[in-house]
Amino acid sequence: MTVESTAARKPRNSGAGTKRATAKKAPEKTPAKKAAAKSKAREAAPHDAPQHDPELVQLLTPEGERVEHPEYSIDLSADELRALYRDMVMARRFDAEAVTLQRQGELGLWPSLLGQEAAQIGSGRALRDDDYVFPTYREHGVAWCRGVPPENLLGMFRGVNNGGWDPNSNNFHLYTIVIGSQALHATGYAMGVAKDGADSAVIAYFGDGASSQGDVAESFTFSAVYNAPVVFFCQNNQWAISEPTEKQTRVPLYQRARGYGFPGVRVDGNDVLACLAVTRAALERARNGEGPMLVEAFTYRMGAHTTSDDPTKYRRDEERAAWEAKDPIQRLRTYLETEKLADADFFAALDEEKEALGRRVREAVRAMADPDPMSIFENVYADGSALVDEERAQFAAYQASFADSAVSVEEGK
Repeated sequence: MTVESTAARKPRNSGAGTKRATAKKAPEKTPAKKAAAKSKAREAAPHDAPQHDPELVQLLTPEGERVEHPEYSIDLSADELRALYRDMVMARRFDAEAVTLQRQGELGLWPSLLGQEAAQIGSGRALRDDDYVFPTYREHGVAWCRGVPPENLLGMFRGVNNGGWDPNSNNFHLYTIVIGSQALHATGYAMGVAKDGADSAVIAYFGDGASSQGDVAESFTFSAVYNAPVVFFCQNNQWAISEPTEKQTRVPLYQRARGYGFPGVRVDGNDVLACLAVTRAALERARNGEGPMLVEAFTYRMGAHTTSDDPTKYRRDEERAAWEAKDPIQRLRTYLETEKLADADFFAALDEEKEALGRRVREAVRAMADPDPMSIFENVYADGSALVDEERAQFAAYQASFADSAVSVEEGK
């Protein structure tokens, strides 16, 4: 049955003497005007659509005040709170050293975590030793929590190795450069964990930009259908390089989980306590056989996407300044000082420790031996390749030409 509007159901006039009302015909739009109208509608749609700002799960306000949440709570000792603060400070110091090393030509590239320390340390400290982590290329704070030596993260960015650590030694997979693919790896691994009957969980990290990738959508589908023990941890730093989140979604990212049949939650990504509490609950849920969960950590990338990026080209200084006021490290320090949970000696000792870390990383990077240039052709194909063999021979001849030039110069003296 077709349901008509009230206007459509009005009785029609009938009879020979009834005149039909003649509507004025609207002027026909030219193709150019139609295209312009469609373009205007497309531009306006994301901004005009309802953009509800959901309540964040928050346990520590930007002003450093402790608050409670009805669903997520956490009770930490003074030692545990100081440890979280130390983790964030050390992660930021390492990251700053890596940025400096890249600027000095010691690294080819570096993706900074500046501003995302709480999301990474909070979630990283929620993990058990037997849980498995699938990172992107920016999870330096999570790597710190998993015990991966910081200098090991830099080998790939210096070009001396293909990763720098054994993933199984820390249950921390190698950094993944292909956007979003690690979500599928995590899902497959989690499905295996479930089949093995192991009491552990898997966590996959990705950014707001990766949430638009098909790999992430497929991982959501598989994990939901197979009830995989995986937590999807999205660090929504609001910029996929130069694309803002509003150009990728018309609803908050965490709500996407609902369409796949599992829960999602948005947490204050600059609140280390909230990130710890929410991730801990999500992991426990996965271990209990309740399936996947999406955690959206709403945070901000205060630095550049990578050291090859210039964020001043696409975002305003006022935006960064507003988020600097929500700095994850400063808010926890304010709480520690206000509650007298840490004294001046603690902060002074930590300052010395972080500078020692900076020196250690700097020295380790500069001491890294350059790899054999010919090693780039190794392990490309398991059974070899005629094309790779040809390229290897060409490159060997190119390298040899430098030695021949040096000999000629020496003989000419």
